[in-house]
Amino acid sequence: MSFFLTKVLAALDDGGDRVLFVQNGGTTFHQARDRLRRLHAGLCETETEVVAVDLRNRPETVLVQLAALLRGATVLMVPASAPDRDRLAAASGATVVTDRPHDWPAGDVRTLDDLDGEPEPLRPPETVSLLFPTGGTTGTPKLIRHGGIYDGMAYIFTPSPDGPGRTLLVAPMTHMTGNATVLGALLRRDTVVVHDGFDAGAVLEAIQAHRIDTLSLTPPRLAALLDHPARKSTDLSSVRSLSLGAAPLPPHRLAQALDVFGPVVGQGYGLTEAPMIASISAAELLDRPGRLGSVGRIVPGMEARITDGEVEVRGLSMMDGYLGGPDIGAGWLRTGDLGRFDDEGYLYLLDRADDVVVVGEHGTKVHSTVVEHALATHPAVRSAAVFGVPGPDGRLLHAVVVAGTAVTAEEIQAHAREAFGQEHYVPAAVDFVDALPLTDVGKVDKRALVQLVTAP
Repeated sequence: MSFFLTKVLAALDDGGDRVLFVQNGGTTFHQARDRLRRLHAGLCETETEVVAVDLRNRPETVLVQLAALLRGATVLMVPASAPDRDRLAAASGATVVTDRPHDWPAGDVRTLDDLDGEPEPLRPPETVSLLFPTGGTTGTPKLIRHGGIYDGMAYIFTPSPDGPGRTLLVAPMTHMTGNATVLGALLRRDTVVVHDGFDAGAVLEAIQAHRIDTLSLTPPRLAALLDHPARKSTDLSSVRSLSLGAAPLPPHRLAQALDVFGPVVGQGYGLTEAPMIASISAAELLDRPGRLGSVGRIVPGMEARITDGEVEVRGLSMMDGYLGGPDIGAGWLRTGDLGRFDDEGYLYLLDRADDVVVVGEHGTKVHSTVVEHALATHPAVRSAAVFGVPGPDGRLLHAVVVAGTAVTAEEIQAHAREAFGQEHYVPAAVDFVDALPLTDVGKVDKRALVQLVTAP
């Protein structure tokens, strides 16, 4: 039987009347178990081999996922921002379980009410299989097959000797990060405070009200938290683990997070294809300012190398492969990230390969992330995004800035000129916005910014 599902069912049994989920009231472990049994029964008429889960952040999202896995189905987790839901369902032949049926005009679509059956015993199958779409930033999203990594979670996430904790979830459960967060908390017997979407003020309020000890954030969301006017008056002393990931973090923001939250801040690096690649703890960062720009050392069970500037990885934390493709086996995976290692084995990410901007008559390659981090050190700048746009003689560097105090485009350009000493790294134009657009996962949406500044 699946080790992962066996451990999940044991956690639901052991949790008893303690609260598992907090959202519009509380759901105990046994209430979640009983709801899982009803959803499992409701899926009995689903003959498809794939069940697509398209639900907002709510307890039922992970319970439908588990019910389908217990039925032996492959589960497709559908991102909230998926632009072509029909294509995803068609590619996988899925039956869709959703609270947004109007977004699925065709196909076998079920709502939660359709799955409210009579509780029945739960018997784990031998294995689990899940599909996660890639982001599709460079074309049509691929469907990634995952399986063994979930058994790995069952080994990694175990109850703490200090007793149950309290985890805050803001990432979508249908994304790998949010999915691992909620399942990890369940395996640890923690309570999960579920937020449907991100609001910095609501996060600060939840940390204080629920004594949150574990949460994870993307760099833009961390910045919003650090800059929020209520942050200084919020009691953050309960936080024991704040993990950061999904994109490189400006070093000065990481230093600020360590100052605000204390030595509990760590950073990780992973992809949907390989969720755990590198990590760095607060202990490795304290009194070592040079490491603030690193995503850490490669985790046990994984390997990484740099080939033509690009990070390649292989090891235990890997997808099985792409839907319709062979298992990846022991082969190397190209991450699409450019990086370098220092002499101690710490990895530094320079940019996404697709975000490098080739500027100037000599075709100088400019790493947009490096410029963003430099602009963010200006005292008036809260955050910045840099990308390439068409110019009369090739690509031009363009910056969009969120400023906390008055500053001009010329001052931003002068700051870049002073930081780099080369005109190639100076944005040709600077726009100012109140906030950078983010994806549902919490990354800066550069495609939306490009469309904004290039629209006629």
